[in-house]
Amino acid sequence: MLNVLYFARLKDALGRDAEQIDLPHDVRDVSSLMAWLRLRGDAWERELQPGRAVRAAVNQDMADPDTPVRDGDEVAFFPPVTGG
Repeated sequence: MLNVLYFARLKDALGRDAEQIDLPHDVRDVSSLMAWLRLRGDAWERELQPGRAVRAAVNQDMADPDTPVRDGDEVAFFPPVTGG
């Protein structure tokens, strides 16, 4: 089971702040997780498309597209944050 969290505009666009999913056998990293989620279509495809400003963290550590995801992990998706 993978715990997936959504923040800010993603939470609003996707209509949820969290979900638990059974980790699909072909999902091995952040990039393939995003690709799998995009298959849901509509807002999922639009918000998680390549080139869209979305960051990820795995187990509360900033993640790259090739960061592995494993059963039991927490993955958070959020837009980049700026301060000033």
